[in-house]
Amino acid sequence: MNFSRRQLLKTTGAGFGSLALTSLLADESAGSNQPGLSGSEQAPHFPPRARRVIFLFMKGGPSHMDTFDYKPQLQKDDGKPLPFEKPRVQFAPTGNLLGSPWKFKQYGESGIAVSELFPHVAECVDDLCIINSMYGSNAAHGGASLKIHTGSDVFVRPSMGSWISYGLGTENQNLPGFITICPTLAHGGTKNWSSAFLPASHTGIPLGNASQPSDQARVKYMQNADLDRASQRMQLELMQSMNQNFLDSTGPDSALEARIKSFELAFRMQTEMPDALDLAAETQTMHNLYGLDDPKTADFGRQCLMARRFVERGVRFVQITHSNTEVQWDQHGSLRKGHEQNAKEVDKPIAGLLRDLKARGLLKDTLVLWGGEFGRTPTCQGAGNDGRDHNPDGFTMWMSGAGVKGGIQYGATDEYGYYASVDKVHVHDLHATMLHLLGLDHTRLTYRHAGRDFRLTDVAGKVVKGILA
Repeated sequence: MNFSRRQLLKTTGAGFGSLALTSLLADESAGSNQPGLSGSEQAPHFPPRARRVIFLFMKGGPSHMDTFDYKPQLQKDDGKPLPFEKPRVQFAPTGNLLGSPWKFKQYGESGIAVSELFPHVAECVDDLCIINSMYGSNAAHGGASLKIHTGSDVFVRPSMGSWISYGLGTENQNLPGFITICPTLAHGGTKNWSSAFLPASHTGIPLGNASQPSDQARVKYMQNADLDRASQRMQLELMQSMNQNFLDSTGPDSALEARIKSFELAFRMQTEMPDALDLAAETQTMHNLYGLDDPKTADFGRQCLMARRFVERGVRFVQITHSNTEVQWDQHGSLRKGHEQNAKEVDKPIAGLLRDLKARGLLKDTLVLWGGEFGRTPTCQGAGNDGRDHNPDGFTMWMSGAGVKGGIQYGATDEYGYYASVDKVHVHDLHATMLHLLGLDHTRLTYRHAGRDFRLTDVAGKVVKGILA
C-alpha cells in the first residue's frame, strides 16, 4: 500500500505523540529572521541578572490592602464614605470604606508590615521587592488576565512566557522552554499561555488544568503504550529521513523544519519529563517544606515543588496558578472566609519555594513573580460588609530573586489603597523590567507580523530602575 508523505505523518506521528507535542519544540529556527534570535542561538542583549522566571498567579485578584499594602487610614475610617471620586468605569457598585479584617505586623530587618494572612511568606519579607503601585486598564477578569499575561486586553498577543522563550531559547533540549502548571481555562484560557503569531514552539505547555488536582498534572500523550522505545526510534528515523529528503528537493520550509525538530524533542521528552515530575525523589523534609504533608497546602505545594524541579532543569518560564474552583481570590462577598482559605493554601508552599531556591543558590538567578490580574477596592461590596470589588487602578505584586532589591516596598497607593499614586508601575512597565532582568531590551525584542513589528510592551513600557539591585 502506498502512502503519501502527508498520510505517513498523519498515521504514524501519533506513535510517539508528535502531533500532539509539536508545540514543544524549544529550539525551532522559525524566528531566524530576527537579528540575534535564531533558535538555540538566542542570546540576551546585555548581561542578564535572571536566567529564568517562576510566575505565581493568584487567579481572581487578591486584595492588596488585606495582604501586602497596609493602610492605617483605612482602618481609622472604616464605615465612612470614600472622600474622593471613584473611577469612572467600575465593575460593580460599592459602598463605604471597609477596613481590613486582618492585623498587620512588621517582619524582618526591613520592618515591612505584612498581613496575618501570610505568616510564612512574611518571614521571607527581606527577600521580597513589593510593588505597591501597580495599575492596569481593565476591570474585568478576562481583559485583566490577558493584560497581565500578554500585555494586551483586547487583542490576541503572545504571552510573556512565549516572548521569553522566543528571546532566549532553551537551556534544556529535552524539555519545553515554557511550562504552565494547572492553568485556568477561564478568563482568557489558552490565550494566556499562547504564542499567538510567534513560532508555535514557544507556546506554553500545560500540565493539567485548574479543575484537576496537581497530582494529576501531566503532559498529554507522553507515553506510547503500543511501541517500545527502539521501535519508536526506527519509526522516527524513517519519517525524519523522508521529511529531510522532501526539504532537500523543495528548499526551505520553516513549518516542516520545525516539525522535524519537534518529533525529536517529543521522543527525548519521554525520558526526562517523567523524571522531572517524580516528586518521590524528594526527601520527606522537602515535602514538608512545601506543605505536601497537609491536605490544605498539598495541592499548591506540589505545583511549587514541580516548578523548582523544572527551573533547575533549565526550563525558562514556569507558571503555576492558584485557582480554587470554589472561591478563587474573587471575593465580592465572603471576603473573610475566602481570603483566609486561599492564603492558607498558598502561604506555606510559597515560602517553601523561596527558601528552597535560596538554599540551592537558584534564587540569585531565578526571578519569582507573585500577583493576580488586579487588586480589590477599599470600599465594601455585598451583604454584611464582607466583600470587595475588582480594582485595576491600584494593586500589589511582588518580585524576589535575581536582580531586584530585597526588603523594600516600591511605590504607593493613596491612603485608602484605591489608586496607584506614587511611582506608578503599569503592567507594561512590569513586563519591561522583567525582560530587562533577563538581559532583554523590551524595545528590541520584536517580531514582525501582519506588516508591523510587535513586542510584549507594545509601544509603551519603562524599566523600573528603582527596584533594581
